[in-house]
Amino acid sequence: MFDFVRNNTRVLFFVLMLLIIPSFVFFGVQGYTQFREGADEVAKVAGQPISGAELEAAHRNQIERVRQQMPGVDVKMLDTPEMRRETLEALVRERVMAAAANDLHLVTDDERLHRIFLSDPQLAFLRNPDGSVNRDALAMRGMTPAMFTESLRRDLSLRQVMQGVTQSTVAGKAATDAALDAFLQQREVQVARFDAKEYTGRVDPTEEQLKAYYDNPAHAAQFQQPEQATIEYAVLDLDSVMKTISVPEDKLREYYKQNEGRYSKPEERRASHILVKSEKSDTADKRAAAKAKAEQLLAEVKKNPQGFAELAKKNSDDPGSAASGGDLGFFGRGAMVQPFADAAFSMKPGETSDVVETDFGYHIIRLHEVRGGDKQPFESVQAQIEQEVRRQLAQQAYAEAAEQFSNTVYEQDDSLKPAADKLKLEVQTARNVTRNPGPGVQGPIANAKLLEAVFADETLRSKRNTKAIEIGPNQLAAARVIEYSPARTLPFDEVKNQVRDRVVAQQAAQAARKEGEAKLAEWKQSPDAAQLRAAVTVSRVQPNEQPRQVVEAALKADPAQLPAWVGVDLGAQGYAVVKVNKIAGRAELPGGQQLDAQYRQAWSSAESQAYYEVLKNRYKVEISDKLKVSAAQ
Repeated sequence: MFDFVRNNTRVLFFVLMLLIIPSFVFFGVQGYTQFREGADEVAKVAGQPISGAELEAAHRNQIERVRQQMPGVDVKMLDTPEMRRETLEALVRERVMAAAANDLHLVTDDERLHRIFLSDPQLAFLRNPDGSVNRDALAMRGMTPAMFTESLRRDLSLRQVMQGVTQSTVAGKAATDAALDAFLQQREVQVARFDAKEYTGRVDPTEEQLKAYYDNPAHAAQFQQPEQATIEYAVLDLDSVMKTISVPEDKLREYYKQNEGRYSKPEERRASHILVKSEKSDTADKRAAAKAKAEQLLAEVKKNPQGFAELAKKNSDDPGSAASGGDLGFFGRGAMVQPFADAAFSMKPGETSDVVETDFGYHIIRLHEVRGGDKQPFESVQAQIEQEVRRQLAQQAYAEAAEQFSNTVYEQDDSLKPAADKLKLEVQTARNVTRNPGPGVQGPIANAKLLEAVFADETLRSKRNTKAIEIGPNQLAAARVIEYSPARTLPFDEVKNQVRDRVVAQQAAQAARKEGEAKLAEWKQSPDAAQLRAAVTVSRVQPNEQPRQVVEAALKADPAQLPAWVGVDLGAQGYAVVKVNKIAGRAELPGGQQLDAQYRQAWSSAESQAYYEVLKNRYKVEISDKLKVSAAQ
């Protein structure tokens, strides 16, 4: 089939043109474009659409950010309809905030932008010691200084939309006390437990009772064995392609020579400086005065080089280094502005520079140490280079190998062996494979796309290869079913012991509940006869090893009617009789004094969310029905 396509390209091109051109004639180019755009729309904010392409790009970026922060994360957990919906919600929120900021004329001027950049600790990794933007750090994120400036300006402007709400929240003392009391109020209780496990020896279900439990439709799922298959599968990935590639040593040496810089430790220098600040926008007189002060300080340094640190503490205008005697620590050439770096990297340890002018003012630099710059010999990095080169070649060869794999598993679909032999792959076998993999199942047999293909009706019926399925970046897999067992209800005789265990547990819980209810009625009439454990204090934050149901029941008892008796059904665990004696104050928690602030923060979040919902209505947010359905499935 693939040969036919390749050999008849012109014929197919002519047929496609006959099909496509009339559609343009009938609808018109504009109509065709509108039809396509409408179909790709996933949401709309203030009349402006968000396309499926924008959503996919944003979702890929989100996944990549998570992968960078958590390299070992399973990408399949992120690439789901639910996570895609979360990405869309973020896009919608950004559009809503942008529309609101525009209507409210909210902007961030250069002065505020610069002040926040210098003071925000979250941006510290993007700042050089002298306060300039670290271009290398930006480049690693694919950004230029101009792109970063506009991105930060936009982010700060959008934040202003919600600040009026978040910073004006007032939580009244009465409301705060009532809310915190629900968590912190303690009550003194005495409990008698009737544990179901203590009654298992008292029950002996009959054969009829076991059969009735088994036949009950409500219990059918407990005895259902899911459909299962024994499959063979083969995986093509970069590692399998790499195994077929060998690289001679002369090519490795050539690669080493072309990339020598990568196998050298970057040279770093440790220096101190004294800065006499002078902005580029200062008048010529101010610049001259600053330079004169720097030259005077340089003269003092030359008289007493050992006093450099003390001079820096008293005279440097760099707040980040003055306190430590001007010490900047180790830095690379790219971490400093060029005139500063040129001077520092031209000096020898112990030397002091002349006055160096930059956009920040005038510097006097003293070099302390030099490290790095050493080149690793070829032999010490040969294995690393070979791995890199083989991986690069594997990436180049992968596309051709993927085509061969796809074609072979399709054209010779009665076995995976031809494809495996051609590409030197291993055919693996997996037993008891289910449509929905259980906990701990990993690898290809846990991939939803491959399992969908394995359990497709045609695959199960024909026992032929699935098509090649992309199960990850640069990773294809194909499988075929060897044996298949449909879902079935296990016969009674096979699960009789399991049925008995469930019935015994059920009857033991009933017996515990019956005795507990009888004791509750008796002790209400004769409190002195009650057999209760020692009193303990419980609260929602400190349950004191009591079950959640006991704590909830104790706190729901009417405080005006204490002491009170309460019966608590613990389900399969049995029953409890609880005597609630009194209110015992509030629980003391580490950091309890911060609870008021945390409550106000929660209240602020609720108000912010409510305001955001108002903005969504104002700007007429619409979500595609297709996306709603996929997220709900």
